[in-house]
Amino acid sequence: MTDPFALFDQWYAEAKASEPNDPNAMALATADADGRPSVRMVLLKGHGPDGFVFYTNREGRKAADLSANPNAALLFHWKSLRRQIRIEGPVTLATDAESDGYFASRSRDSQLGAWASDQSRPLDSRDTFEARFAEVQARFEGQDVPRPPFWGGYRVTPKTIEFWQDRAHRLHERRVFTAADGGWSEGLLFP
Repeated sequence: MTDPFALFDQWYAEAKASEPNDPNAMALATADADGRPSVRMVLLKGHGPDGFVFYTNREGRKAADLSANPNAALLFHWKSLRRQIRIEGPVTLATDAESDGYFASRSRDSQLGAWASDQSRPLDSRDTFEARFAEVQARFEGQDVPRPPFWGGYRVTPKTIEFWQDRAHRLHERRVFTAADGGWSEGLLFP
């Protein structure tokens, strides 16, 4: 049997070599307390057997969805490779230390943008956002930008991982790994 994390690493390395832009882009699907789905693109910022990590404002819509229903699905689609990977599982918060470490690695403008944005909330004009950004720039002039208390990471711990490879005549190959008894069971799915 194949280790799904080793296979992910192999496919991800190939995507980094061939995708022209953002090979770490993944669709994140959530559902609110009433089961209404929502999907958006986020960036993978860490991964391993403990899960797949992304960072965001913890007061936006995706955070509200994850608070009400802490399960998510991820989708990587690498068109240049004609491959995709689907991941489903429960979601937990990344630690403060992980969130602090990643935030410190971001560009200064990205750090300032995290402070200036009320992510997912209505915005009356671009000028309002740019003015808030300028205010935050002035506030942190000459000092390190700390991580906002409302910003941090999430970890999706996979229960299923599906590897999809395009094949001629729509005779695709689908390999699925399912968490079972501390390990993984592997199977195939019809295309």
